[in-house]
Amino acid sequence: MSALLVEDTAGRVPPPDPAQSPGGTEGPRERLLGRPMPADRLRGWLVTAVLGVIGAIVRFQNLGSPTDNGTPVFDEKHYTPQAWQMLRNGGFEDNPGYELTVHPPLGKTMIAFGEQLFGYSGWGWRFTAALCGALMVVLVVRIARRLTRSTLLGAVAGVLLISDGVSHLQSRMGMLDIFLAFFVLAAFACVLVDRDQVRARLATAVEQGWATEDRWTTGVRGWLLAGTGPRLGIRWWRLAAGVLLGLACGVKWSGMYFIAAFGLLTVLWDVLARRSAGVRKPWKGGLVRDTLPGLWALVAVAALAYLSTWWAWFGSETGVDRHLVETYGSSPLAVVKGAFGSLLQYHDHVLAFHEDLKTKPGQQHPWESKPWTWPMGLRPMLYYYEGSTTGCGETRCVSATMLIGTPALWWLSLPMLGWSLWRAVFRLDWRFAAVAVAYLAGLLPWFLNLDRQMYFFYATPMAAFLVLGITLCLGQVLGAARAGVERRGTGLLLVALYVGAVVANFAWLWPVLNGDPITESRWQAELWLPSWR
Repeated sequence: MSALLVEDTAGRVPPPDPAQSPGGTEGPRERLLGRPMPADRLRGWLVTAVLGVIGAIVRFQNLGSPTDNGTPVFDEKHYTPQAWQMLRNGGFEDNPGYELTVHPPLGKTMIAFGEQLFGYSGWGWRFTAALCGALMVVLVVRIARRLTRSTLLGAVAGVLLISDGVSHLQSRMGMLDIFLAFFVLAAFACVLVDRDQVRARLATAVEQGWATEDRWTTGVRGWLLAGTGPRLGIRWWRLAAGVLLGLACGVKWSGMYFIAAFGLLTVLWDVLARRSAGVRKPWKGGLVRDTLPGLWALVAVAALAYLSTWWAWFGSETGVDRHLVETYGSSPLAVVKGAFGSLLQYHDHVLAFHEDLKTKPGQQHPWESKPWTWPMGLRPMLYYYEGSTTGCGETRCVSATMLIGTPALWWLSLPMLGWSLWRAVFRLDWRFAAVAVAYLAGLLPWFLNLDRQMYFFYATPMAAFLVLGITLCLGQVLGAARAGVERRGTGLLLVALYVGAVVANFAWLWPVLNGDPITESRWQAELWLPSWR
């Protein structure tokens, strides 16, 4: 239980359970259930709501600015016109857009919701992105509270995410990455609830005495299921995770990496849960009882959810490449006919586009970066710059928006990751393992094709897991409730100082995250590293 010894908001450690095994050791039921969730449910939801409102205010303030003389800025120029076209057409694109119709439709559909409400304007382009950014604050508070069993640390995580420059600016841009990050984070929350639910079901089985019974003892079924433990029933939260991961892929295909990562987590958690329940063959039980249903939930259901995002394209006659199978018959995929065959060939063309999206000699994008620079945000991105504006008290002012990860957070990425891996491997701490796996799912796959053009905004899904990892580390700094008043007081002071430093760092970056007019000297002071210029 030492892996879960972080405080609850009342500062209490639950008393020993009299149902524990003799000699002070934990029985299977106690190992399965671990520490309970904090008893302050109402306060937990109030904290969540307050931080969600603060996050919304921060994300939505002056959302319509800046623009490029009333037009989108940076890569908004790709996606917001496509979203407007989808809105006009009833949900599909019928113009290849200079061969840039290279992402699934869901992210652009979500941008179109805002454009439906506010028109083709800054508020319209960015409304749903800001909404998802605010909802991510709510999700992070609840996830951190579940991971740490602490409402206080849940609140810390919410404040840190509000103060993250990447999450903030991507929530204020009509681009796709914040939607990917939102669906991935929501899926992670579902996977965590599924883990707790599975262990609660097994604890019930242990309590009632049938966790290790073999119902089938003869025949092929008996051979297959012997020693595997009980069925766990329909796992609705895992199915929900599959739907959300399919929607993530419906924004960008990089959602597939999280399907693999979360699938690995659920398999390992199921095996460990069965072992804690005393099942004789936990690995066999996990593979036979859990893996096949898991493939259905996290792969098949995700695939169906992904296909559902193409509903308007299937229903159209003029969507991009809607009849490709009839007009482009040389592909090996041409054996699949009809709309589905056209979709397969469409995907094949999109895949070829991404594979060929490589940096040409002498034509490198000025803000291109490689994934080894992302954890510390060494190469941010300038989205907007106007060097002759007014409003800063001088005759010439600078207005700029730059994607910068708050250094007080992002510069601790590698220590956070190293500590998380150490805790996962040498202390078997499932919480650190879960966050590290999710964080690395957003980073490692990009090393597979280093010749490809890459940019820092690809790291957007990593931001929330960086915050969760740092929050777990802060939980260790804070210490267990039974550590004593002096130890806890010192820990609380250190945590408060760190959170204050993050908020102050975010406040300093505020002008260049929002495009506020500042003096030239202040603009230069915002550029901390040579690689930021």
